[in-house]
Amino acid sequence: MTGAGSGGHITPVLAVAHELKRQRPDATIIYIGQKGDSLADIPAQDKNIDEVRLVRAGKLRRYHGEGFKQLLDLPTMAKNIRDAFYVLAGIWQSFWLLRDLRPAVIFVKGGFVGVPVGLAAAALKIPYVTHDSDALPGLANRIIARWAKKHAVALPKEIYSYPPDKTVTVGVPLAHHYHPLTAREMQAAREQIGVNAKGKMLLVTGGGLGAYRLNQAVASCAKELLGRYPDLTIVHLAGRMHEAALRQHYKTLLSSAEEKHVLIKGFVTNLHAYSGAADVVLTRAGATSMAEFAAQQKACIVVPNPILTGGHQLKNAKVLSDRHAIKLVTEENLKADDHAIMPALVDFFDHPDRARELGRRLGQLAEPDSAKRLAMVLLEVAAP
Repeated sequence: MTGAGSGGHITPVLAVAHELKRQRPDATIIYIGQKGDSLADIPAQDKNIDEVRLVRAGKLRRYHGEGFKQLLDLPTMAKNIRDAFYVLAGIWQSFWLLRDLRPAVIFVKGGFVGVPVGLAAAALKIPYVTHDSDALPGLANRIIARWAKKHAVALPKEIYSYPPDKTVTVGVPLAHHYHPLTAREMQAAREQIGVNAKGKMLLVTGGGLGAYRLNQAVASCAKELLGRYPDLTIVHLAGRMHEAALRQHYKTLLSSAEEKHVLIKGFVTNLHAYSGAADVVLTRAGATSMAEFAAQQKACIVVPNPILTGGHQLKNAKVLSDRHAIKLVTEENLKADDHAIMPALVDFFDHPDRARELGRRLGQLAEPDSAKRLAMVLLEVAAP
């Protein structure tokens, strides 16, 4: 199994690994990660992953909406040239690694590491299955697509450019922990994470790598929010790179008494407990995260990242907004006013029935059996 670069790649890998072990306890599952990935330690801690190997991989830096300007940016060009050599090194490393391992099948979730692993697998004629969570397939999967045995996708296969006979819709693989929680289960989840069981709770998450602008906006609103809702706890998953700076930022904005109502984490491996405990979730529009919150029927305020390649988060958010399943706040809104998220937050906390209804609508889009479906595809391809 391989997929790196963000929590949106690693989380589905672990969900499928769990399901594979459930169906085939004798299976050996090896995760191939990217050297230097800040989240590479997460699979190593998972009980369903038997072994972790790392190879080099490179990123082609492209930013949605930047046009040709990014081609003239010398630091970006230098990093792209450097990473081209990383890709070549990764192909070499992957070739010898896979020749030694000879896996029955490879699951390529996407991300930069999928390119060297996929190309090496194609050269060795080892079958692999790709998966795309977004409507627009990632560049890595598009590069290795022609040699894949199957393309598993999240949305109806007709919208993808893959060959129809090789494409199967499975949804986004989720950990089995993601499901709607009763009021009692929500209280238990809060006790588990150390949050006031009877008060209000806001979960803020920008994904495994964090989101700087989202972090700043929430911090700037925190004093007003806590003044309006004294029983509120803000649980802020900042991203590992932003945790220390955000913690200091809160210190400059809040009194010591107010700080006690803010819980800051860099990254958590049990996101289901935090999101399950929340009344409202403020999030980016990553496909995996939105599928997880849909499975839990959570009221979501969504601020899509506008510069990611292909604008895939903008497309994800538009689909959900058009179905009246989320509250949408744009990055442009936040740039103009850090408090642009406040109206939606106040509306949800003042009218919890509206929050529950929005969560119910989002929940109608959930596909809880996705990991099982994808595991079955992998086992079919692996069969002799």
